[in-house]
Amino acid sequence: MSVSKEITRLEKSNVKLSLTVPKEEVQAQYQDVLKDYTKNAQLPGFRKGKVPQEVLLRKFGDSLKGAALGKVIEKAVEEVFQDDKLPRDERPLPYSQPVIQEEPKLDLDQDLSFSLVYDVLPAVSVGIWKGLEIEVPAVEISGEDINRELEQIRDRNAFVLDRDEAAPAQTGDIATISYCELGEDGAEIPNARRDDFVFTLGSRSNVYQLDDDLIGMKKGETKEFTKTYPPAADGADADDRAINSPFAGKTVKLRVTLTALKEKKLPDLDDDLAQDVDEQFQTLDDLKNSIKERLEKSLALRMKDIKINKLLEKIMEKTPVILPESMVNAEVEGRLRAMARRYGTDVEKLLQLMSLSGENPDEIHKNWRSQAEKALHSRLIVETLIEEQHFEVSDADVEKELENIAADTKTPLEEVKKRYEGKDALEYIRDSIREARFYDALLAGNTVKTGSKANYLDVMEKNG
Repeated sequence: MSVSKEITRLEKSNVKLSLTVPKEEVQAQYQDVLKDYTKNAQLPGFRKGKVPQEVLLRKFGDSLKGAALGKVIEKAVEEVFQDDKLPRDERPLPYSQPVIQEEPKLDLDQDLSFSLVYDVLPAVSVGIWKGLEIEVPAVEISGEDINRELEQIRDRNAFVLDRDEAAPAQTGDIATISYCELGEDGAEIPNARRDDFVFTLGSRSNVYQLDDDLIGMKKGETKEFTKTYPPAADGADADDRAINSPFAGKTVKLRVTLTALKEKKLPDLDDDLAQDVDEQFQTLDDLKNSIKERLEKSLALRMKDIKINKLLEKIMEKTPVILPESMVNAEVEGRLRAMARRYGTDVEKLLQLMSLSGENPDEIHKNWRSQAEKALHSRLIVETLIEEQHFEVSDADVEKELENIAADTKTPLEEVKKRYEGKDALEYIRDSIREARFYDALLAGNTVKTGSKANYLDVMEKNG
């Protein structure tokens, strides 16, 4: 099919694609539809496939034209979007469904013209990205950090026993609770109840953050709490924080019953514990040295992330980007799915919980836009610079990366290669290498100064 096209740039990375199909092509498609109808049509008084065309035209003329119109539009659009020469910034985003403007009418004596509107990848023009200066905190691994890790290891190797019936709940206990959310009148809110929820007090692994409220409660006891949650995290480092509570900035009333309580019996901190953790350790000092090495590696990765994020923030200040609505909405939806997974639920139930606190879905999307837009802004800058710098990745580079993955995961190389079989998987590896090389170039091309001292835990929890 011979199709002519014209692109018109609109606001917010939106474009209008105008297509024109020659009347000869339109007529050919119409005849194909007519032949197909004639071949398969069944009408009273006629055998299948023997209905005269004039009868079909008289009875189904409008339907025939509608079917032909749909077929012409479908083939024309398919031809344009499947053309490898179509620039990336003229292709619709995966989550932007092209919409036809003003449904065209089929006229067999004229060329068919119609227009589609859709979102495209935003244009990004990065200015200065080298010669910048940033400051990051000075962080060291302390004995306190190592001891905290040791306590976590003891916790993972603990024995779990039932607490006495009259024993008060305390931090570290494993609590089983049933809870419900209450309205202003004190009545239970429908669909806001959960039974037999189990978590460790102090872990903060519950959506309502009930850890401190349960301290001192006894098995079988029921209490009501009114909790006011702090506002959502914001600011320069907001994107790197753990996803905020769905009740951020809200007040919620709850009724909670402690249905079961267990305690952990921690093992002694000695050589036997070290040997139980891993047979490679002979003494407690061996375990401590391993912990320190692991923490240092984690800190190095975190500090690299901090440096990269600070540099990208500086670049973003000088690189405006107009984000299409579909891209922002998809990012917000992705964050909602991530939060739902974090709390062991789905998006629908999460939104239901959030709506019980006075927010509707539109408000939720609005409140999350800022962080979503910042994340997209940063990602587009990175992708643009990677493309502009033309980082080459050889087959040998891919092979080396697979070897690194095998070593890091302690997996046989052949098993890793099998996992990454296929063009898409290997291209993912290549993209990862390009991205790593870009970040190395970004760090090498800018100045990083060391600022005031910071606590390891604060930095790792992304609060510093």
